Amino acid sequence: MATQTQDALSSQPVTQASQTLAPSSPAAVTGTQGGSSEKEAKEKKAFERWTKTLSLITGIGLSKEEFQEEVDKIDRKQCELRKEQLIKTSPGVRFMMNNLVKSGCPLTKNMLECGPCDNTKSGGFSKDHGILLCQNGFFSKKHQEHTMIHEMIHMYDHCVFNMDWDNLRHHACSEIRAAALSGDCNWSREVRRGFYTFTKQHQECVKRRATLSVQGNPKCPSRDAAEKAVNAVFESCYNDTRPFDEFY
Repeated sequence: MATQTQDALSSQPVTQASQTLAPSSPAAVTGTQGGSSEKEAKEKKAFERWTKTLSLITGIGLSKEEFQEEVDKIDRKQCELRKEQLIKTSPGVRFMMNNLVKSGCPLTKNMLECGPCDNTKSGGFSKDHGILLCQNGFFSKKHQEHTMIHEMIHMYDHCVFNMDWDNLRHHACSEIRAAALSGDCNWSREVRRGFYTFTKQHQECVKRRATLSVQGNPKCPSRDAAEKAVNAVFESCYNDTRPFDEFY
């Protein structure tokens, strides 16, 4: 035993103290095994995250339903995170929330929900349920910010004015105001959509966006009817910037 220990320690003399310390104590063994086990657990988790990420990118190993479920989770998490950040930091969002409180219609967090939508929408307002943010419909945080302000303007109009959403002119007026005041028709947004002009770009965008929204009203029989409703109220509604002093 002494010879083996001396060989292992480059033939150093074996003292009584070194002989006492040479055998590994149970505590030392346990600590080593625990560290190894903890390391293996971390490596396993890292590998599982890697394979899950790979599955999401490639779709391999997941059914269509499982893949969509994972995508929905990621979209919702990002939407909720941005929502919380914008409520705290966006001047436009905070301004609208304060004015909704002043108008007697405070917007609570459970009235501002993230959820999946079809690919044609980024948000919506319901007088009965509040605001829906389309978690799969945003290409940037700024896009989500504009959408939140847009839908808050609809909520403000419903609270402050005697709105009849089945009346196409009423609907058109709120859509004109929301498109004009939310930032939805900023130059950069229009360029991204492939629309840009050098004269009356903002007005043209507002008319186009409002017409599309009114056209989706179940009470609207045609695009022509939507255009007529928008044109009939455009002048007065475009110039009504309440509660803003000017276009946001």
